[in-house]
Amino acid sequence: MAGDGTDTFHITFEFPDGSEHTVTTDRDEYVLAAARRAGLDLPSRCEVGWDLTCAVRVLDGELDHTDAQRYFPADQQAGFALICRATPRADLRLRTHQAIAMRDHRLAHRLPTPYGV
Repeated sequence: MAGDGTDTFHITFEFPDGSEHTVTTDRDEYVLAAARRAGLDLPSRCEVGWDLTCAVRVLDGELDHTDAQRYFPADQQAGFALICRATPRADLRLRTHQAIAMRDHRLAHRLPTPYGV
């Protein structure tokens, strides 16, 4: 658990239907990979942090986006994450299926908005 000196974190996913699912992972596993390992079916396409298909809203916690090919400080400030190339740095609460909201955010801030959303 975050804060207790270990590198194990809990990630709670909030789905559009109101259901929640929590998985456990370590700091080196991508969030999307942890979800898949737990049997969750989340949207994704490029899986290199380029398009917005895997976008989530970060409700609580912190992620590292070092491996994402196109992730901007404005995305983080707005509370969005691309979970295909993000690793946890704390316990997380994430709202899934946010590609359209993240696209709208990027358009409003004149940031690149890739295909497919």
